[in-house]
Amino acid sequence: MRILLGLFCLLFSLSVLPLRADTGQQRAEAAGHGLVGSLAPRLVLKTIDGKTIDLASLYGKQAVYLKFWATWCVPCREQMPHLEHTYEQAGADLAVIAIDVGFDDTVEEVRKYRQKMGLQMPIVFDDGSLGEAFNLRVTPQHIVIGRDGRIQYVGHMADAKLDAALLAARTAAPMPMAGAAASKSGVQEEAAHVDIGDRLPAFSAQTLDGATFQAQDAAVKRPTVLVFLSPWCESYLASSRPAVAASCRAVREQVAKLSRQGSTRWLGIASGLWAGKDDLSSYRDEHHIGIPLTLDESGSLFRRFRVMHVPTLLVIDADGKIVRRTEGVDAQLSSTLRALSAR
Repeated sequence: MRILLGLFCLLFSLSVLPLRADTGQQRAEAAGHGLVGSLAPRLVLKTIDGKTIDLASLYGKQAVYLKFWATWCVPCREQMPHLEHTYEQAGADLAVIAIDVGFDDTVEEVRKYRQKMGLQMPIVFDDGSLGEAFNLRVTPQHIVIGRDGRIQYVGHMADAKLDAALLAARTAAPMPMAGAAASKSGVQEEAAHVDIGDRLPAFSAQTLDGATFQAQDAAVKRPTVLVFLSPWCESYLASSRPAVAASCRAVREQVAKLSRQGSTRWLGIASGLWAGKDDLSSYRDEHHIGIPLTLDESGSLFRRFRVMHVPTLLVIDADGKIVRRTEGVDAQLSSTLRALSAR
């Protein structure tokens, strides 16, 4: 009986995470390979209560613990007591900050969850820039910064490794900040955001089948649709965000129908949060998706087009101008594409 119960618990724990979720810690540690040991970005954060936190002012004085999370994320909710306990026991040598990843979440949902759980720590709602700066790949993702201002640990589990990293970050002697004049310490400047009325920027994307999608192609004189998606939206959000999951399924079916007409160029852009190329390939094969797909591993395209929710569709006319943007099923998409193709 105990064996059967243990097996059930194991299967349940695997089922509540997106796709290849048993690799959550490995994904986080892989994301941290280029971060651990480097100077942490010197950013100014704004909480959902309008307060500002200057990370640069903390480096060299306090250790800093950043936890990336989301209200729809099951392991994030399971780990919340650990985060709250860490905040309550922090003292003057550790700053604890919760960062909602902003992906398919809202400030309103965060406020509701904070009130329900009685959370007291400062909460930041990310627009994608913090996720980019700290190489976000999973939720939750823990970032521990030592008193010397260097990133000491990146992980996923709330376990002994995290506790040891927090203790080491707090107890290590503070050191002078090297390179303190740098403004963002290794964070690349983001390209300008693009919206309706702008021209499609010149970017290229490697698709799963090995082809290269050129956003600006003089040889292509037909409309283009960019479909921003997540390969686990339909399955993982079915219980925590059923309306979003249903929207992802409906858009996938709508795109499958319209893309068969052949008068429009399509590109599916998948978020790299909790997804790799293998996950995207499995999603493509499971649902027999015919449009080319690319993985936006770093999230640069999501941020460039200010996409915070999936599914989001951008329609571009034959001249390269962005003419329509929708989240979820667009009842006018078919007629819009017919009109653009007839020009």
